[in-house]
Amino acid sequence: MFDQLLGRADLKERIETLEAEKADLQAQLDAADERRSEAVTERQAAQRRVNELEDRVTELQDRVERLRGEESTLEYRNREQLRGDRLSAVLDRLESVESDPEGVMTAVLTHRQGIPDAVREAFGERAALVSRAAPCLAVADDAGVLSAALDVPAAPSPFATWSDRAEFERSWLEPTGEFTLALVRSDLFAMGVYEGRERTAFHGFDSDLERNHSKGGFSQARFERRRDEQIDSHLDRAAAALSERPSDAPLYLVGETTVLHELDVDADARATVDATGDPEPALDHAFDSFWTVTLSAI
Repeated sequence: MFDQLLGRADLKERIETLEAEKADLQAQLDAADERRSEAVTERQAAQRRVNELEDRVTELQDRVERLRGEESTLEYRNREQLRGDRLSAVLDRLESVESDPEGVMTAVLTHRQGIPDAVREAFGERAALVSRAAPCLAVADDAGVLSAALDVPAAPSPFATWSDRAEFERSWLEPTGEFTLALVRSDLFAMGVYEGRERTAFHGFDSDLERNHSKGGFSQARFERRRDEQIDSHLDRAAAALSERPSDAPLYLVGETTVLHELDVDADARATVDATGDPEPALDHAFDSFWTVTLSAI
């Protein structure tokens, strides 16, 4: 009663309300402090992670620079041009290698292909030399005794595998069985059918091309048009001759890059060779060039 008379009841209610509001605000402050503490903890953890990543990036950058320096100083142990009996002897030796299961890595690489994991595993940091030798057949064993890359004149589709021996076909690297080799230049065509290294058939011809654009008073444009027509006619003759070859035998086209890919003929391999002269000796030169294999000891 006295509280009501003196107005203290309202004051007590007000005090209770304020106390409740104070408690609520204190709870909010406590929650905010907890969130700030968690945020600080999270920030500290994030900063530690950032520092770790920066250290890792620096480490990897240093490694890249070191590898660049090492790659620039990497050299082949030996390089040799193999042909004829020497090529056959080296391939015999390669075929004789035997190991435990998955003890020998074999890979065929192209220019456009990255280095497969199996090649990196087998060659380590010297895998850069394999990439430099591509397109190639790369062979290595898990003991480090065998480590080499060879040109592949008649390369199959790229692959990389581990086995108990070197996985390759001799026909990829040396003349075996029946095949056709054709030399195609803008002014010369020569085709031979072979059984191994022995030529069993030959057909060849050359074509006269305009050599001087001022001859006969031709303008430059007219000269170039006339020359293109002569090359097209020559390639038509070449395609017709190739259609007479044994259809089930592999076909290897060699010669000038500019005309090799204009010849609309399916071929198992195409390669640029510098062979000139009369058709028959030029074909012999092209044959030797195509079937010469560079061995790179790694």
